[in-house]
Amino acid sequence: MKFLIQRVSHASVTVDGTVIGKIGKGFLVLVGVCQADTKIQADKLIKKMTGLRIFEDEEGKTNLALKDVGGEVLLVSQFTLYADCKKGNRPSFTKAGDPLHARQLYEYCLAECKKLLPVVDQGAFGEHMKIQLENDGPFTVLLDTEEL
Repeated sequence: MKFLIQRVSHASVTVDGTVIGKIGKGFLVLVGVCQADTKIQADKLIKKMTGLRIFEDEEGKTNLALKDVGGEVLLVSQFTLYADCKKGNRPSFTKAGDPLHARQLYEYCLAECKKLLPVVDQGAFGEHMKIQLENDGPFTVLLDTEEL
């Protein structure tokens, strides 16, 4: 499982011209699921993500976590995080989890994040989405269960 975390001033997701999710200051998190991923791995990533101290304190040092700044989270399913570009120029997505498994783990992540944070919004699983964001920093971090 992979979380691509972008620290944002604000972000939103639009489907068919309608904004379906939006946040203020916090994290836009693109969630990639592979077939071998489990709820245990999701829990590890959620714990790491919510504890990441990548917001600046009064001295300009990255010492603050989401809860310290009242940060919000926008979770968006993103199977393309498992793109394999080793052969040719067209990415292969065979490493991504099948849609049923990926949806279940994505929804699990949403539910668990909502238990921990006051504001959690979402994209639309399997839909074509347009995402707008203002990356703050920019500050982007990739969490991967293979590296935890």
